[in-house]
Amino acid sequence: MPVEREQQRNPARKAALRGALILALSSASLFLAGCDDEALSPVEVDAGKPPGGLTAEQARAIVAKVGDVTITLGDFAAALERMDEFNRLRYQTKERRRELLDQLVDMELLAQEAKRRGLDKRPEVQEAVRQILRETMLAQSRDGMRAPAAIPADEVQAYYDAHKDQFREPERRRVSVIVFDDLAKAKETLAKLAGADGKAWGEAYYESSIDAPKERDDKAPLDLAGDRGIVGPPGDPKGANTAVPERVRFAVFTVGSVGDIASEIVSVEGKHYIVRLSGKSAGHTRSVAEADRAIRVAILQDEIRAREEALEAELRKRFPVQVDEQALKDVKLPKGLDSFKPFWEEGPPSAPDAPAPDTTVPGPGEP
Repeated sequence: MPVEREQQRNPARKAALRGALILALSSASLFLAGCDDEALSPVEVDAGKPPGGLTAEQARAIVAKVGDVTITLGDFAAALERMDEFNRLRYQTKERRRELLDQLVDMELLAQEAKRRGLDKRPEVQEAVRQILRETMLAQSRDGMRAPAAIPADEVQAYYDAHKDQFREPERRRVSVIVFDDLAKAKETLAKLAGADGKAWGEAYYESSIDAPKERDDKAPLDLAGDRGIVGPPGDPKGANTAVPERVRFAVFTVGSVGDIASEIVSVEGKHYIVRLSGKSAGHTRSVAEADRAIRVAILQDEIRAREEALEAELRKRFPVQVDEQALKDVKLPKGLDSFKPFWEEGPPSAPDAPAPDTTVPGPGEP
């Protein structure tokens, strides 16, 4: 029985097949040479291209029977195709191939027993089967797609020209902060740090910041104390950092040079930040040569998406879809999720609100 069928009957074993059972077989000849038992009589298999480079005859060769169910060489090759090259190399010996066979037999035994107990009729099992069938249909829709290297250079160039904004990397800045819950103390510390070097910054951080660790790391550079990571310019959707409030992000882009400190305290939700620019990288636009591989992948992703959308549109014509909007509105979310609005009640996404005006540091767009 093909491994895919076993997965459908017992989806709990699906993860085991893909992860714990790292199946491998380098070729038909390796397997046939490694097992002591002679292959049983060939049987018919599903139509389609045999996996693993096997011939149709090789794929039909039976290597084991579990009750009335057969495990074929094609089943091994199909499992092999789901494994990465590193794991395949681990299964070159006769002993490991025998171990593989034993594992497949064990899975089939459990699958047959699960079916005998009616577990295949459970809703969660049937849903897992539907998910596997969906993945299989989508995989088939990608059959015959060209390889990335087969995309002509002029098509790559055309994509680059049409999407240049995607290949522009704006300036990035590294933010360090000292955080206070007392504004007066923050202002006092800021005054003391005027013209201070990295060592003085680090000492002030460990002495004053409310988020400083209790145990000081003597190996950590003092000039990077209070590091919150990298941010992009305000307004850059890729430049956000959850550890850096938007006003702090804006403030660090007002600082002139690496090592300098923002001239004003930034206050956000009761906390007061002294902001230091601890590093930066210049903006850069990747050339078409630098972006070549990414472009080829993006082109293929667009083609995959188009195929999947075409398949869905075709299926919707063949199988009419009706949605009961009232039933959707009546859905009761589980406790703990009832504060979230269901996606079908949400409107189109909107741009995030701009930060509220701040009396300590000007907000984006303010003079």
